[in-house]
Amino acid sequence: MLEIKLVREKYGEIEKALSNRGEKMDLPAMMEQDNQRRALLLEIEALRHRRNLVSQEIAAMKKQGVDADAMVTEMRAVSARIKEFDASLATLDETLNNFLMRLPNIPHASVPVGKNSGDNPVRKKVGKVPAFNLEPQAHWTIGENLKILDFERAARIAGARFPLYIGAGARLERALINFMLDVHTGEHGYTEILPPFMVNRSTMTHTGQLPKFEEDLFKLEGWDYFMIPTAEVPLTNIHQGEIIEEDSLPIYYTAYTPCFRSEAGSYGKDTRGLIRQHQFNKVEMVKFATPDTSYDELEKMLANAEAILQRLGLAYQVLTLCTGDMGFSAAKTYDIEVWMPAQGVYREISSCSNCESFQARRADIRFRRKGQKGTELVHTLNGSGLAVGRTVAAILENYQQSDGSVVIPQALQPYMGGMECIVK
Repeated sequence: MLEIKLVREKYGEIEKALSNRGEKMDLPAMMEQDNQRRALLLEIEALRHRRNLVSQEIAAMKKQGVDADAMVTEMRAVSARIKEFDASLATLDETLNNFLMRLPNIPHASVPVGKNSGDNPVRKKVGKVPAFNLEPQAHWTIGENLKILDFERAARIAGARFPLYIGAGARLERALINFMLDVHTGEHGYTEILPPFMVNRSTMTHTGQLPKFEEDLFKLEGWDYFMIPTAEVPLTNIHQGEIIEEDSLPIYYTAYTPCFRSEAGSYGKDTRGLIRQHQFNKVEMVKFATPDTSYDELEKMLANAEAILQRLGLAYQVLTLCTGDMGFSAAKTYDIEVWMPAQGVYREISSCSNCESFQARRADIRFRRKGQKGTELVHTLNGSGLAVGRTVAAILENYQQSDGSVVIPQALQPYMGGMECIVK
């Protein structure tokens, strides 16, 4: 969330930043309301000051036995006016807050300007794209032929865009979750968390999902609870309303959770397979850092996500998202895309973002520097480490064999009970 003071002081910069993001927000209307609010505050303060002075005069007059009825009547009118102005002020405050809640974060100066995903520059490519002596099959075909994925039965159980893993497929999903958590906790310094899978409205608001993106969420009927779209939501809110001592920073958290997304507006895209599901598993990374270290921490987080793909032997590329393709809360984002042979393209498997103080201001997460009394907002970062279903899809496609089997990457074999290959 942006402060109204920041919008006021850096109006031109923010107007340009919103334009670069492709956002159409009526900033002039918001500033006019801000001006009305400030003028109203001055009037309220002047009336209260007058009421205080006259109240003292009335008390003195009554003490001296002087008739003060006229002044008492006048002050009643002043009090009524103050009450009326207070109501108008509350309405303006709510309107301004709703507007600020819908303003996206300001992109970092290093973020390339662009309109959409076609303008995202490739930062690097890593790994060798596999060569096949056969026409590569899509992961859903491979999984169904091996009887480790069943989308037809999943649709009967729940509906479209839900997976059903069977046998070695279910074990592969579980193996990846354990493998990712073990690497992040054992080698990258993250503390494992098992958070709630549903959260309240304020928690969703703190990380930027609400109020703007409510249609993308699954809400529990009769309850003001939401199923989490990502573990970023509960992990970032662990320290809501707290002051963290500088010595405790940076803080690293990681968690496996199922994720739930309505995918509103995405109908017709990736309707087959494991790429775009209403329910999917993900291992998430979240960091809390000081403003002077947060961009170093973003680079480390990116490397942590890359390490998983490197261990699995999967080719990938890293993109820097342009202004028009970044998420609402992000100041800078890197996407990692894994190679998918059947389609002959790279597909997103991780997104790592620095949100700077945007989420921390909403959630009131601060830190105190050593030897100082005042506090500052922390910077929050989040990243996928990785999306598990998409990793399964990538393994099935990149490790498929001509006989229909799939080789298990060596790093995963201990998690698969020594299984080296999935066969029908």
